[in-house]
Amino acid sequence: MRKERIASLIKKFEEAVLEHYHWLHSHPELSGQEKETAAYIAAKLREMGLEPTENVGGYGVTAVIQGKGPGKCVGLRADIDALPITECTGLPFASQYSGVMHACGHDTHAAMLLGSALVLNELKDTFDGCVKLIFQPSEENSADSGAKRMIADGALENPHVDAVIGQHVDTLSDTGMISTRAGVASAASDRFFITLDGQGSHACRPHMGVDTIVVGAQIVSALQTIVARNVDPQGSAVVTIGKFNGGDRYNVLASHVEMEGTCRNYDPATRDMIEHRMEEIVKGIAGSMGAGYEFRYIRGYSPIMNALELVELVRETVVELYGETKANIPNKAIMGGEDFSFFAEKVPGVYYRTGCHKPGEPVFSTHNEHLVVDPDCFPIGMQVMVECALKFLERESL
Repeated sequence: MRKERIASLIKKFEEAVLEHYHWLHSHPELSGQEKETAAYIAAKLREMGLEPTENVGGYGVTAVIQGKGPGKCVGLRADIDALPITECTGLPFASQYSGVMHACGHDTHAAMLLGSALVLNELKDTFDGCVKLIFQPSEENSADSGAKRMIADGALENPHVDAVIGQHVDTLSDTGMISTRAGVASAASDRFFITLDGQGSHACRPHMGVDTIVVGAQIVSALQTIVARNVDPQGSAVVTIGKFNGGDRYNVLASHVEMEGTCRNYDPATRDMIEHRMEEIVKGIAGSMGAGYEFRYIRGYSPIMNALELVELVRETVVELYGETKANIPNKAIMGGEDFSFFAEKVPGVYYRTGCHKPGEPVFSTHNEHLVVDPDCFPIGMQVMVECALKFLERESL
């Protein structure tokens, strides 16, 4: 009976969830700038009769749905920030802000959590304990995690959260698929910055300068050997340079270059080794070619560690709702980084991925300017989240 009632409530709030999604998608805000987004979310929570707490760890918002009696507390988390990408979807509710887009699906996460809140608020007289809603800013800024900030501001306390559940839309899986795995579910995500200083010269007199573009090119190539020659072939790691800026004119040797990139891996020892080897390579090449250098390595997000009992809870729920074929257990963790990991370090957590690719449509990765999410995934992601939250609250163990 509960399954049918939840499905009925999700249907009842379908239009409201779409309205939330359209507003959030058309009003994207970058990490640390989510003022309008947070105000919108808080206003919608107040309309439900809830009392949101704002400015938690920046522009974070929390609220509690109290059940009919005392019991455990389960946290439901959604991230809310966007990316510095120019949207090219042609959607009628496309981004209104030039150069900013919800290209990672955080708008869908927030809309689904608002929808789940609507459902759970209607059901609050049927369960003991409480649900804590956590709308988190700055997930995309690995140098200044919104999750860390919210935790420091007490997001997991008052009331104490006993377990936390999060989801992310999966653009590479068809709508209806739910994926999660026990243990390591995502990679550590670090950032590095390399600055090279040389000496400018006319391009026709390269012997009189130190060309930092040539130095940088050598470093880019050499850094790729870390994964090829220093990481165990049975392990996994990524070293990517995503930004390379240098030079002012076609016939002048560049005296200054700035590079920025990311490292991903699952193993703490591999993480340490990569950081050490990177600086060795940068120092060696820059020194041998007469350039000065600065190397900064910032530890970002740790890997998500999914609690086995919660993974089994999600899988059990998906099988009950949609059948065995819709519950996917990936063989490997993803190489993406996620600061949900910091919540899961403090309390047991599970992070699942909700398929959002409409069959027959082009496939785009997240962080792509053409990404369009299939809204048919909303009721699925919501129903899994609501069912899992209620099951957690009613079980004595876990």
